[in-house]
Amino acid sequence: MRHRHAGKLLGRSYEHRKALYRNLMIALIEHKKIKTTLAKARAVQPEIEQLLSIAREDTPHARRMALSKLASKNAMRKLFTFAPTTYGGRNGGYTRITKLGPRRGDGAEMALIELI
Repeated sequence: MRHRHAGKLLGRSYEHRKALYRNLMIALIEHKKIKTTLAKARAVQPEIEQLLSIAREDTPHARRMALSKLASKNAMRKLFTFAPTTYGGRNGGYTRITKLGPRRGDGAEMALIELI
């Protein structure tokens, strides 16, 4: 039983899961929306919401925190160009998940996660 263990494991080790979240967040920042499985979209949504909350104020400390989560300077710069202006007056709810139906190959439930 997994009582009191928050978060989804997604069948991966800790390092692999952390890299997956980082890559999904970078892709979401660069492209504004990505198509992925519903489980991955739901797992990465709190992470990207927290990152966008950090990026609402453009300070050196916020940039360092974002860079430690993203590990991509280009994505961090792009995040800090649109986040303070777009989400400055918004208190959460920066992303939207839309279900797309099952994937043809293996039947996995697909979803579109996008920045609002």
